[in-house]
Amino acid sequence: MTVWADLVGQDRVVEVLRRAVAGDAHAMTHAWLVTGPPGSGRSNAARAFAAALQCERGGCGECSACRTSLSGAHPDVTLVRTEQLSIGVDEVRDLVRRAAMSPTLGRCQVLVVEDADRVTERGADALLKSIEEPATKTVWLLCAPTPDDVVVTIRSRCRRIELSTPSAAAVAELLVRRDGASPELAEFAARVAQGHIGRARMLARNEAARVRRAELLTLPGRLSSLGECLTAAAELVDSATQEASATTTELDAREKAELSEALGFGTKGARPRNAQAALRELDEQQKARAKRLQRDALDRVLTELTTYYRDVLLVQSGVAAELINAELRAEIEAVARRDAPEATLRRIDAILACREALEGNVAPLLALESLLVTIAGRR
Repeated sequence: MTVWADLVGQDRVVEVLRRAVAGDAHAMTHAWLVTGPPGSGRSNAARAFAAALQCERGGCGECSACRTSLSGAHPDVTLVRTEQLSIGVDEVRDLVRRAAMSPTLGRCQVLVVEDADRVTERGADALLKSIEEPATKTVWLLCAPTPDDVVVTIRSRCRRIELSTPSAAAVAELLVRRDGASPELAEFAARVAQGHIGRARMLARNEAARVRRAELLTLPGRLSSLGECLTAAAELVDSATQEASATTTELDAREKAELSEALGFGTKGARPRNAQAALRELDEQQKARAKRLQRDALDRVLTELTTYYRDVLLVQSGVAAELINAELRAEIEAVARRDAPEATLRRIDAILACREALEGNVAPLLALESLLVTIAGRR
């Protein structure tokens, strides 16, 4: 199975990348910008391209070059995926230095930046020179949701590849083939994930995730008083915080232990220089990572609520389209009969406003309280 097998619904993009790997005239360049909506497979496309560039057979998916490139173990493929809120200038400078090196085993030096939209302004300045004056046999692969998420000076020097949202049928087929999901479960996960491959895979493989989603979708029917709104908001924030903590606790401890060892803590008589500053910087980075993971968890909550009211609005509008939450059709139709379309639109607007508030660093509890009060029709 080739490295392209998991890029579902992206036949046009795969064909462009295949031509570049094959060396067709004017098909290859030193810098690429891969964009597409969340879950469309930007990172997978970049990794597959990197593997194919190192493979003697153009991406067979079976050789050592393909396997190590996809896993991040290839010495000439650098995969960068930040867990922080941004990628700073120091990290970018490290990448630029690596980009200037000649490949050791592979055919080229490939640098995959999965979150290019998180590169800071100073980081972008450092990256620009490397892209403007590329080293021989170096390829940059930058990933971002949209071209506008990358500074204009960089995106203007990259060849753009735009992925589309794969169809639910294509995602379901992938879940059955790759993850061994039953056709029924794969269809459900692909439908409710709306083409987001990562989300669909989590729902197909994790029963707890399906249970949490089902419980969340009961929320609109449970908000009958101001007190219930405030309680539910606190529970959502606590749940997101706990989810982030479950991901980071062990990682934080390991990073701190590794840094302490590198600084020389524990060595008899050692007094590491600048140790406190280094530990303080690590602590700040870990807090930023936890904040991002909490925000991601809350964003999934907002996405599910959006699908609920999207379905309500479809029924109210009489549009003949499939409901995302088809298993809740009876409840959704009851809500559609009870409320006016204007009320549904106000709730959708409130969800969008909550997302913007979270992105603007408004306290999560305040943002969620405001949202749920609006959903309950308390204002």
